[in-house]
Amino acid sequence: MASDEQRRTWDEFRDLVNMTPSELEKWLDTDESQAAGQHKDGDGESVGHASGRRIVSILRKKKGDLSPADYDHMSDVVGYVRRHRAQRPSGDVRDSRWRHSLMNWGHDPLAE
Repeated sequence: MASDEQRRTWDEFRDLVNMTPSELEKWLDTDESQAAGQHKDGDGESVGHASGRRIVSILRKKKGDLSPADYDHMSDVVGYVRRHRAQRPSGDVRDSRWRHSLMNWGHDPLAE
């Protein structure tokens, strides 16, 4: 990934991921978090929940220690959050699976 692309990815990721590592870890420990999203491979963990664990790791790294794989995941996070935000349901989303799924990806839409 080119340096300009990494800068863009970093900026967008930091803008969209609005939960701190500790907030995200606390959220990932909840039943609501573990129930949200698509589960694959029968391992019991959703794609978003696994992503949330990876996001915590990325947030705790120094920018200079990020790997190309980290930037790839950050780009995936940016794409997911943008797509999912565009699908906001009407009404109160406080306890919705939509919000819970976004929170697994490090974005709390109520904190915007």
